[in-house]
Amino acid sequence: MCSHQSSSPSASADSNAPHIVAAHPEQGWNLLCNGAIVFDDTGELHPDGSVVAPRRVFVEQLAVAA
Repeated sequence: MCSHQSSSPSASADSNAPHIVAAHPEQGWNLLCNGAIVFDDTGELHPDGSVVAPRRVFVEQLAVAA
């Protein structure tokens, strides 16, 4: 594993941010080089067992295309 810290939205533009080492888009998750698993619903599971809950948008907040 690398020494990168856990991912965050602001770190995604950073060249030192963790990168994907195993992509599984058909299953909805990616493994990062720091051992974290990032899910398509924005949730995360870290190697130490800590969890970042998904940031869900309520259906009332979604824009509707006309």
